[in-house]
Amino acid sequence: MDAARSAAAAEVELRLWQARLAPQPAIGYIEACVKSPMKILAFLLVFSGVVQCAVKVEKIAYKGWPNCYRVSNGEVELVVTADVGPRVIRYGFVGGQNLFKEFTEQLGKTGEAEFQLRGGARVWKAPEDPIATWAPDNQPVEIQVAPDGLTAREPIEPLTRLQKEISIHLAPSGTEVTVVHRIANHSLFPLEFSVWAMSMMAQGGEVVTGFPPRGTHPKDLAATNPLVMWAYTDLSDPRWKFTRKYMMLRQGDPNNAGAQKLGMFNPNTWAVYVLNGEAFVKQAQADPAKTYPDFGCAFETFTSSEFLEIETLGPLSKAQPGQSLEHVEHWSLGRNIHLSEFSDAELDRVILPLVRKAPPR
Repeated sequence: MDAARSAAAAEVELRLWQARLAPQPAIGYIEACVKSPMKILAFLLVFSGVVQCAVKVEKIAYKGWPNCYRVSNGEVELVVTADVGPRVIRYGFVGGQNLFKEFTEQLGKTGEAEFQLRGGARVWKAPEDPIATWAPDNQPVEIQVAPDGLTAREPIEPLTRLQKEISIHLAPSGTEVTVVHRIANHSLFPLEFSVWAMSMMAQGGEVVTGFPPRGTHPKDLAATNPLVMWAYTDLSDPRWKFTRKYMMLRQGDPNNAGAQKLGMFNPNTWAVYVLNGEAFVKQAQADPAKTYPDFGCAFETFTSSEFLEIETLGPLSKAQPGQSLEHVEHWSLGRNIHLSEFSDAELDRVILPLVRKAPPR
């Protein structure tokens, strides 16, 4: 019986391989399998094995940290730290550049008393405050491996009694990643906060985001969205560029080391960071019926001389003791992305095809 199963499985594997070159005959073979219970079993075993092996999770050392996890489908890869975090320290094409910022002097270290920027993507609590938000994440985290990714969960923070975690789920092919950010309240009291997802981008690129759909006067008289400033925001800074439909912030200016930040609300929140011909795409859904931090921001972007940050925020919600709040993002990558100018027409042509109209919740 085992020999028969092995022979059937080998035949199915061969036929599936041939399907890449001759899809129609393979489909006919699969239909024929319905008439053979042995071939049905073999087909299901082989096909499920292909799906399960499409995403590989392996423990690796990464830039001084002995305990990291690489999640890859052969096209893109993510690296998650286990010695500190939760952090996604790398996201990029296999063999390609890391779209995320890395602070070289902070890599491979652990146990510091103060919060370390380090780089990569992390989860924070909003609104921002110097104690609860900036709690250190310098201790080892628990890793739970899944067939399509993993979850990285920090210990309960002794000062805040919050516990942060990040789950990543990579598609079997392509570049899409679903990233779930959670913050659990382990205190004795209800706490109101927002889950704040931060992606620190490598130097030298530019981020583009879109405003909600535009209208005309006097047909559209109602306000559509806030555009929120910080005390250090300077709209005359040449790193900012605006069109009727889009906003751009450029990272890096040798003549200007000052920080810049703006926030806004868009139900279909998205941003695209373009660096060296590649693009990082980040998307989330926001609910206009709910209240958001920072005068209603579901999206914020910040830059300094060292990095650019793309931030999405969940609604302000009350977490009871033992309860978690959750915020979901969708990431993807693009190649051969080049902007000849910053205009609505050029951004419609180059950037908009990278953005899904409505990411699933």
